[in-house]
Amino acid sequence: MSTDASTEAPTAGRPRQIRLAAHFPGVNSTTVWADPLSGSQIDFSSFTHLARTAERGLFDFFFLAEGLRLREHNGRIHDLDVVGRPESITVLNALAAVTERLGLAATVNTTFNEPYELARRLASLDHLSGGRAAWNVVTSSDAFTGENFRRGGYLDRADRYTRAAEFLDTARTLWDAPGENGTGSFSHHGPQFSVEGVWQVPRSPQGHPVVIQAGDSPEGREFAASAADVVFTRHGTLEAGRAFHADVKGRLARYGRRPEDLVIMPGVTYVLGDTDAEAQENAAEIRRQQVSPQNALLALELVWGVDLSSYDPDGPLPDIDPVPDSALVQGRVRHGDPFAVAEKWRALSRAKGLSIRQTVIETTSRQSFVGTPATVAAAMRRYVDAGAADGFILVPHLTPGGLDPFVDRVVPLLQERGVFRTAYTGTTLRSHLGLREPAARRAPRKEPA
Repeated sequence: MSTDASTEAPTAGRPRQIRLAAHFPGVNSTTVWADPLSGSQIDFSSFTHLARTAERGLFDFFFLAEGLRLREHNGRIHDLDVVGRPESITVLNALAAVTERLGLAATVNTTFNEPYELARRLASLDHLSGGRAAWNVVTSSDAFTGENFRRGGYLDRADRYTRAAEFLDTARTLWDAPGENGTGSFSHHGPQFSVEGVWQVPRSPQGHPVVIQAGDSPEGREFAASAADVVFTRHGTLEAGRAFHADVKGRLARYGRRPEDLVIMPGVTYVLGDTDAEAQENAAEIRRQQVSPQNALLALELVWGVDLSSYDPDGPLPDIDPVPDSALVQGRVRHGDPFAVAEKWRALSRAKGLSIRQTVIETTSRQSFVGTPATVAAAMRRYVDAGAADGFILVPHLTPGGLDPFVDRVVPLLQERGVFRTAYTGTTLRSHLGLREPAARRAPRKEPA
């Protein structure tokens, strides 16, 4: 175990510590582009503002998502994608120069990259940042995304985690290759990859970059338990969070891992007000901004799979059945059985007398934490104490200043309650998260002449 990592470990009589990270608001329905305070999605100043705010708030890391192809809707580019999304590691390399302690997490796909090249880029970021790099491991199996690459969408869905697991194992073999002089040979031969040579980058200041995983399928949960350091989950309610937390942590022992070896952090949003009532009013207005009449129909088409542009957003839901496996929407994830989702939405609409837009607002745009700063701080602590999360990845609704109110008003309250750090006690991301440095798996070496 590294010296830094032990400084953040839980101790007897000490309240459970809350982990915090910041997600850069991106091409999704959370971001409110119509707000006068909404800024550029690609100007470097936007990235630096949010990253420096997160570091000022003593957050663990800054998180960037990835999109390998612009999503399409009814044959046209989806409106929320036209702002663009720069390549993650390029942005984080630049941010390493303007931050000192903040972790830097890049989402990079294992389906359309190769282990040697990606492991080298991540190791370089880790050195340039002094041990602050993280990799959010994601997969893809759709031919739509694959059309942007030479191989195309060749990968069967059943094989995506098979490739991802061996990809990560190969990358770790490369990161473990350096000896005392900074070089060393590597060799990996498996069903997915066969690589051999001499590694070029000294061992990382934190052993390996931190590995983040976001899959929620049974295969994703098993992959997280076997290989991840952090899980980015969408389970935002207390009950769902506790079930997910217990399930994934319960899988760790079979891989010789301890509960503290994996940090579970759901993605959450927040809305503040001077009173709880004011915060609820602010949250309702934000939801109306997030779900415009046009976006309401787009969200409905994602479930129904047919063109609903002739429907009135302020009218009732369609009485037609969804079309499964529809190609109307490409590049966006359809969650769950469309028939079950449609029936659930219809039942909600009938029970509450909701229009299409009101139903979409009710089902897709609810903020995670709403209230005064004290209310939000107490709710976050309750989630962590109840075993529903180890921390949170905050997704602001504004670029780039959406994190400022939280850092200015909520973080001090968490610090007063003794559940959040008042200073960074280590220099690496592993130290911030209380994670052990991985032991190197040494291979026979080819030393330089």
